[in-house]
Amino acid sequence: MDINQIIINNLVTKFVQIKSRMLSVINQLSNDDINWRPNEESNSISNLVIHIAGNIHQRIEVGICGLPDNRDRDEEFNINKIVSKEEVIDMIESHFGSLDETIKDLNFNEYLRPQKVRNNEVTVLDVLLQCASHFSEHLGQILYIGKMRLNNEYISTSIPRKK
Repeated sequence: MDINQIIINNLVTKFVQIKSRMLSVINQLSNDDINWRPNEESNSISNLVIHIAGNIHQRIEVGICGLPDNRDRDEEFNINKIVSKEEVIDMIESHFGSLDETIKDLNFNEYLRPQKVRNNEVTVLDVLLQCASHFSEHLGQILYIGKMRLNNEYISTSIPRKK
């Protein structure tokens, strides 16, 4: 296996892990838990998932695949937005599915294709690496909210801590 394929496989694996851990914690929670926020300055899990879906839309579906952009980033953080657990799960499945397909459909030369992000020229690979980092940050927030809501009933999505 060459380095190009290793990089692509690692990207696919990273996004699969992020998706899996998000779903693992969300499946433990109620609709109220998913829409709960610690305070008005913090995001709910539903806001974070909507934001990740918006990011996948803008960076992957628009930036890489060339689809029309209809993102409303401000609406992603609407503190009055209530979303059901099923809708959140559907968003994750749909958008991460699109991300997975895109990564697998690109040939390695396309990973080096330039695109503009916030007036900076970057490669498709740069975009994907940034997405992996960005989604990992939000995954941490989702996991923390899940732990706050479930306390001792929280089931670890990773290696459980020894007690």
